[in-house]
Amino acid sequence: MSKLFESLTLRDLTFRNRIWVSPMCQYSSEDGMPTDWHLVHLGSRAVGGAGLVMMEATAVSPEGRISPHDAGIWSEAHAQAYQRIARFLQAQGAVAAIQLAHAGRKASTARPWEGGKKVDVHNGGWDVIGPSALAFADTYPQPRAMTNADLERVTQDFVTAAARSLEAGFQVIELHMAHGYLLHEFLSPLSNLRRDDYGGSLENRMRLPLAVAREVRAVVPDRLPLFVRISATDWADGGWDLAQSIEFCRQLKNLGIDLIDVSSGGNVQRAQIPVAPNYQVPFAKEIRAQAGIATGAVGLITEPKQAEEILQNGEADAIFIAREFLRDPYFPFRAAQELNAPADIPNQYKRAFM
Repeated sequence: MSKLFESLTLRDLTFRNRIWVSPMCQYSSEDGMPTDWHLVHLGSRAVGGAGLVMMEATAVSPEGRISPHDAGIWSEAHAQAYQRIARFLQAQGAVAAIQLAHAGRKASTARPWEGGKKVDVHNGGWDVIGPSALAFADTYPQPRAMTNADLERVTQDFVTAAARSLEAGFQVIELHMAHGYLLHEFLSPLSNLRRDDYGGSLENRMRLPLAVAREVRAVVPDRLPLFVRISATDWADGGWDLAQSIEFCRQLKNLGIDLIDVSSGGNVQRAQIPVAPNYQVPFAKEIRAQAGIATGAVGLITEPKQAEEILQNGEADAIFIAREFLRDPYFPFRAAQELNAPADIPNQYKRAFM
């Protein structure tokens, strides 16, 4: 029997299969609000049979956005605007999920197709913060090192955003601690040069991310799982690495985190990353084994048999797919045909798969 189409239960929530849609920034929001684009983009993947559909990195505050066009959930109006999306995803049988994020020193930049460089305050940008006054790159904004008041405010922003996400109807919340954004910046000694209780030792660098996880877990009902996305390595000497990731994930598990979405990179501009099919799967496998926590594998997983083998080999518990879902919103139906597995095809579409 196909593992890819086997259900998975975390806490009281059951996913119909293990083909999950990764959070993918669309840079198509207006003042952080979701638009019809998001409803159709996410809804198509739910109609297409995904077990979980995750809203892109959604900023917990206006200054936490990557670009002025990023999604956000910093007000009651935002929470209400997401309700129709969450409702539609669930009506199609998918678990509705959202990733909460703060871009840190990588904030206030233009959309990728507009160059991705810093946007100054005179053109709709804002002042950015980070663990240290160290810019990601010459073309990025110069961040201000966060004060204790900033640390408390950001933690509370995540907590409030989590409560609003639940109000919006999302069943899974994922905390974004990867790809060089704020919480990853604190974890890595390459971006965190602090000399206080939030920098230096591994214990200190983990302090803010663990506090965010602890406080958010406290507002998420016990019946619902909480995910964390990490970058398992910076792919750079002296940076964040797999050994530190394993210890971090052990502590996340102790706080009640249910699954680690295992990615890599994003914190160093010119990191040498050996991109190839399954290149990040070994990280998911090791974290699963060494930290004793469920993991999701991600990264150039594009074929049904490839995804199936990862699960059959015990390297992960679920498969997060990004680019292949952009190419084919109905990937699960194709996978079911190739793996001779049953699929939950809507009646409206069945004639195309007979």
